[in-house]
This record gives sequence, structure tokens and C-alpha cells, in this order.
Amino acid sequence: VLDCGDGVSHTVPVYEGFAVQSAIQRSDVAGRDVTAYLQLLLRRAGYNFHTSAEREVVRQVKEAVCYVAVNPEEEERAHQKGALGLRGKAAGGRNAVYKLPDGQQIELGPECFRAPEILFQPDRVGLEYEGVHQLLAGSIRRADLDLRASLYSNIVLAGGSTLFKRFGGRLLHELKTAAPPDVKIKILAPEDRRYSTWTGGSILASLTTFRQMWVSREEYAEYGPRILQKRCF
Repeated sequence: VLDCGDGVSHTVPVYEGFAVQSAIQRSDVAGRDVTAYLQLLLRRAGYNFHTSAEREVVRQVKEAVCYVAVNPEEEERAHQKGALGLRGKAAGGRNAVYKLPDGQQIELGPECFRAPEILFQPDRVGLEYEGVHQLLAGSIRRADLDLRASLYSNIVLAGGSTLFKRFGGRLLHELKTAAPPDVKIKILAPEDRRYSTWTGGSILASLTTFRQMWVSREEYAEYGPRILQKRCF
């Protein structure tokens, strides 16, 4: 499972309903960072968004027009060619126009794919984390050898930050490079994956065994966050 939400990204190998604890990986690069980077890119383009309300507008812009480039180098070349000779039609006409709540319109060009690119290349904004594709491949490599083929063929996306257009295509492209050549890769992207975490939590809470996982306030005060690992895993 690749879960990429607003504040954190996780890769969790699951076998027969149990998480492979030793292979779980985490990155603190997620949707919130994409929003912050898009805000910076828009400022460089002459659109200033400063307040918390304006940052919420940037998030809405991100969700409406941003996409993941399968080949970012080609996208960059196409936009540069468009900027030189095809004004207003950069990257094959992929410039996006977004209408702000006050009625003004802003035009976005390469910002549309540069912002989400940090999910795959966090070093673009100076963050020393691996990209989501590297996290995923690393988790699978940490699992037992007998499980790897099954894990590659049952990759499930979860979280709102996997909803970017072409996210699955880019992930598949990167995994083909990292995986053994004879391995079949299959990525499942449920339409309601934005709410996968909440759906899973609801199912877990409805189980009769969930009561055994409860943590009282007194226990949490005594043991701190580590009680959750002890009680739930």
C-alpha cells in the first residue's frame, strides 16, 4: 500500500492481512509540501498568496490543475519551446487557466507539473527524503524474497495526493526501472482512495476485536505514544 496524504507518505507491505513491520517506510513529503511549493512557484510567476485563506486557494488550484509528468524532462523541453515560439500554447496547449474566488484569472504553465514533482524528487526543494517510487521499491526489497513478486503485482494507492493526473503512470514508469525485468507490476487506484484511511478505520472500529486495542487516558499518560505500538501491533 502506498498512502500519500496531506502531511506524510507511507509504504506498507501487507501479506495475508498483516503488515510487514520491518519493511514499512515513511517520508514527510506529501500534499502539504506540494501546496507550499506551488505557492512559491506562483510567487515567482507574479501571483502572490500570503494569508492562510490564500494558501487554501493555492490548495484548490493544486487539486484543479496540477498533474504529474510521466517524463518531466520532456515536459520541460516542451514548455521551453512553447515559451519561445508558441506563446500561450506551451507543452502542447497544457497551460491552465484558473478562476480565483474574486473573479480574477491566473495562468499556470510548467508550475502545473513542477509542484507535484517533489513527490518523486524531494531534493528539488532541499528535502533529504526518497521519492515515493523509491520508498515503494525499498519496502518491497525489505520484504521476504518469496513475497516480492506478489507485492509488485498488488500495489494499492491511497490518500488524496495520489489523485494527481498521471500519478499512476509515472509510478509505473519508475517501478519498471527499479523492479526485476521479469516481474509483473500492477497498480490499483480505487476512485475513493482519498478516504481510504477513514474507510479502513471505520471497518477496524466495527470489529469485535477492536476493544482489545483501546488505550485509556491513564495508559497514554503513563507510557506515551509507544503504547499504541505495543497495543495495536
